[in-house]
Amino acid sequence: MKPRVLFVEDEESISSPFASALAREGFDPVVCGSLAEARSAWAGSEFDLVLLDLMLPDGDGRDFARELRGSGSEVPIIILTARGTELERVVGLELGADDYVVKPFSGAEVIARMRAVLRRVKPTAAAAPPSDLVVGPLRVELGSRRVWLDDAELGLSRKEFDLLVELMSHAGEVVTREDLISRVWDENWFGSTKTLDVHVGWLRGKLGDDAAAPRWVHTVRGVGFRFTGPAEWAS
Repeated sequence: MKPRVLFVEDEESISSPFASALAREGFDPVVCGSLAEARSAWAGSEFDLVLLDLMLPDGDGRDFARELRGSGSEVPIIILTARGTELERVVGLELGADDYVVKPFSGAEVIARMRAVLRRVKPTAAAAPPSDLVVGPLRVELGSRRVWLDDAELGLSRKEFDLLVELMSHAGEVVTREDLISRVWDENWFGSTKTLDVHVGWLRGKLGDDAAAPRWVHTVRGVGFRFTGPAEWAS
């Protein structure tokens, strides 16, 4: 089945040719030129991915991203925008976007990013039931994707959860920045590695961690990060 894409873009000079390219590449694009159209399309169908412009005639695309994440949807969102500042990128990621592309963009690059995102979120068929990860008072339920710290549930985004799982799976060991980018994002990640630092910062905040005196996530300068190992809690 073709991946169904909600393509929210008001500039026909962009949406028309790129929608045709998406169709040629095996996607099923639904083009919307406004937030109102996007909301209507979202309510009436299911989508595998959202391509979202920020500057729309009836509002800011970030409002739509907030609505999707606020409703509990984890459908991948790739933001398309002419706003290319580092702050705008961070804001987009903070809203729960999976990637951020600055216009003008290469169609081939965006399609590659779309495929990378879809590979990451596609469930593995016939996988064995996962075990929980536990370090001290921190417990991760892999099957339900829920996290508990001192018996209180933490609300993590998909990327924060994946990053935590990758670090906890190698608790007590150093995981390089390159490995984290490859495993949590994609081996063909096009973005800045600053994305990793931003997500580590958010994860630390939700764990109540202090980068200066870490309880959980330790920075190994010039290499990567190390998550506190079980033996450190037992000692």
